[in-house]
Amino acid sequence: MENNAPLLVVDDLAVSFGPVDAVKGVSFTLARGETLALVGESGSGKSVTALSILQLLPYPRAHHPRGSIALEGVELVGAPEPVLRRVRGARVAMVFQEPMTSLNPLHSIEKQVGEVLEIHEGLRGAALKARVLELLHLVGIPNAAQRLDALPHELSGGQRQRVMIAMALANTPDILIADEPTTALDVTIQAQILKLLKDLQARFGMAMLFITHDLGIVRKMADRVCVMSQGAIVESGAVARVFDAPAHPYTQRLLAAEPKGRPAHAEADGPVVMATEDLKVWFPIKGGLFHKTIGHIKAVDGVSLAVRRGRTIGVVGESGSGKTTLGLALLRLLGSEGAIVFGDTAIQSLSAGALRPLRREMQMVFQDPYGSLSPRMSVGEIVGEGLEVHGLATGPGERDAAIVAALEEVGLDPAARHRYPHEFSGGQRQRIAIARALVLKPKFIVLDEPTSALDVSVQAQIVDLLRDIQARHAIAYLFISHDLRVVRALADQLMVMKDGKVVEAGPADALFHSPQTAYTKALMAAAFDLEVA
Repeated sequence: MENNAPLLVVDDLAVSFGPVDAVKGVSFTLARGETLALVGESGSGKSVTALSILQLLPYPRAHHPRGSIALEGVELVGAPEPVLRRVRGARVAMVFQEPMTSLNPLHSIEKQVGEVLEIHEGLRGAALKARVLELLHLVGIPNAAQRLDALPHELSGGQRQRVMIAMALANTPDILIADEPTTALDVTIQAQILKLLKDLQARFGMAMLFITHDLGIVRKMADRVCVMSQGAIVESGAVARVFDAPAHPYTQRLLAAEPKGRPAHAEADGPVVMATEDLKVWFPIKGGLFHKTIGHIKAVDGVSLAVRRGRTIGVVGESGSGKTTLGLALLRLLGSEGAIVFGDTAIQSLSAGALRPLRREMQMVFQDPYGSLSPRMSVGEIVGEGLEVHGLATGPGERDAAIVAALEEVGLDPAARHRYPHEFSGGQRQRIAIARALVLKPKFIVLDEPTSALDVSVQAQIVDLLRDIQARHAIAYLFISHDLRVVRALADQLMVMKDGKVVEAGPADALFHSPQTAYTKALMAAAFDLEVA
């Protein structure tokens, strides 16, 4: 085999799940030391293509009607198990999107990293432990010796992803497949993981197949890109060429889909809809024989804000900074200390019964629409449930009319109200969640990471929808996110949180253009200039 021959050749690959053709004639090559990105929206066939390389699809439900995958001349499609065992983990390794579901929740980090080494290298005892520690140090796990006995839930998201990378690198593979490895991570952690992957690739000379829907990452990470849509590659080439002069209409739409525009500015001195002063949410830490309180986790620690009619405060910060806890506390869904005023009413000390009439005017849209929508209820029942709870519809006809109007407002066909959540895409489910809030005609909505689980093109649609709804109804938003590009398109004011405190706050334009604190500068740098080289 010549040195300049491709390491991996995928030729006319097709994958079918019963009658459904998930991948349709995909072809590409991957050279040593090269990074190839597969990009496209959810359902485009990216992950199915990657799983096919390692033959990890659920056979016989999934099968290959045609095509070839050759690793230095060794055919992998339909290869016998002994051949695949020599390839998986040893020559081709994979880092998955969500480490929490990929790691065994009952096994320590040492056991899980060590298992790879036991299987492929036969290491045992002290040699095994030393190699595990070496790998954990290599991927930047702090205090690695003290974390050997840790279970996955005891690590942060970034640390769990580093453990997954350590497992993938254990046998110094020729190819590393990274399937959306940073999607669930904060921007600063995302930048760290991308830099780590780049550094490790240079150190070991690996080829990398990088799967993502984030085009900003592709521009920084990849040498070449293949754009996938509906199971086929519609365009491929050098990253600079494809990004600067996209030829296919789908690629052009994908590149133009990043959330754009600015918030539709309502009057800056409009009435305050929701305000809080010195809000605190402290969770007690119990210890000792009698479980006495020995300290507190200060999830929200002395936060003050005021959201005006038709305006948006964006709340940003890393995971664990207190963003979601703040939103829940404002809606009195968590216990807290400090004044909370909704309109002209102080609601902190109201009983559940006294608070109930105000609930319809304070709504929340959650991060994961699939988790927050009941799978046993139709869309019409989900959207209309609040109308019944608050007695806002006098009869079935009026209730159905309100549901139809809410679905139309979020761009969904009202005829779909008799269907169930699993029959809709992620973006459509998020529209259903927004309709459920809108049908009650609220004055204030907490939006908790409503676009983080969505493709970039769907993100842009949801941002436009939220902006239009706000302009029509003058609703006040508290928009919680770690994606500063989305926040920039929606927020009038910006509040940066870290460890439960506000480290910087002010007009969004001012903070985006000239952040004052080191933490805010780091967030901005990670979000808008992901430097991984």
